Amino acid sequence: MNGRMTMGLIIGNRGFFPDHLAQEGREEILQVLDKAGIDVVAVGTEETKYGAVETRTEAAKCARLFDANRDRIDGIVVSLPNFGDERAVADTLRMSGLEVPVLVQASPDTPSRMDIRYRRDSFCGKMSVCNNLKQYGIPYSLTGLHTVQPDSDNFRKDLKWFVSVCRVAKGLRRVRIGAIGARPSAFNTVRYSEKLLEKHGISYHIDAAVPFILLLTMT
Repeated sequence: MNGRMTMGLIIGNRGFFPDHLAQEGREEILQVLDKAGIDVVAVGTEETKYGAVETRTEAAKCARLFDANRDRIDGIVVSLPNFGDERAVADTLRMSGLEVPVLVQASPDTPSRMDIRYRRDSFCGKMSVCNNLKQYGIPYSLTGLHTVQPDSDNFRKDLKWFVSVCRVAKGLRRVRIGAIGARPSAFNTVRYSEKLLEKHGISYHIDAAVPFILLLTMT
């Protein structure tokens, strides 16, 4: 991964499930992100329980932190070491006002450790989180496997792909489009939506005097 990126990190937690898993999961994914050369913005263990987000108050604290670092944050990783509180995750993203890519990761259960002390149920928690993000109109990306261990090769591949997504999204926010010439009427596939560009703050200019050419410039 060329160049350091900065990710906002949300650790989901739900007290009904073993919340010590949130503490362990936070430490684990922080190590993974650090090894990948990624800087992290996350609430500390002195600000919320285990540095996780479970209540609306904790969501507001995390959202304020993200908002204060909006110029640094390239994307957000949501990590679910246990089921997590889907509303707290969605509220954090909504209240922060950040419009950056979001990756949702959930840790798998260990079949031999499914008792009340170690059961994660992150499999179902991820579905609940994603359902709420969909309801809130917040786009998100998924890992290749529904549940994946943060220190696994599979997640490292997911993370590498997500960093690329963040780079493209960051570049497109500064893109300028120049269209030279009118659309050739004989080619219906040569088209684009000015309304869609305007909605996302992309500037463009059309010169209808010469044959059609579409230019993209990232600054």
